[in-house]
Amino acid sequence: MTDFASKWYIVSQEAGGCLIVTALELSAYGDEDEDDSPTIECWGPFDSKEEAIAKRAGLIRSGKCKPKT
Repeated sequence: MTDFASKWYIVSQEAGGCLIVTALELSAYGDEDEDDSPTIECWGPFDSKEEAIAKRAGLIRSGKCKPKT
């Protein structure tokens, strides 16, 4: 069983790209003032970074994320 701290998430950015972040990094997004921050779409949790990468590839194919250039 994997604990929360070792989970991975995919977070959409305003520019359309998606970042793969740890649960700890994801919690930092919640520290901003909610009125000033845009709504972010998030997918996860994933048990490994590789699983998150595979999901991001699917999100790029479906048009939900832009590929890195």
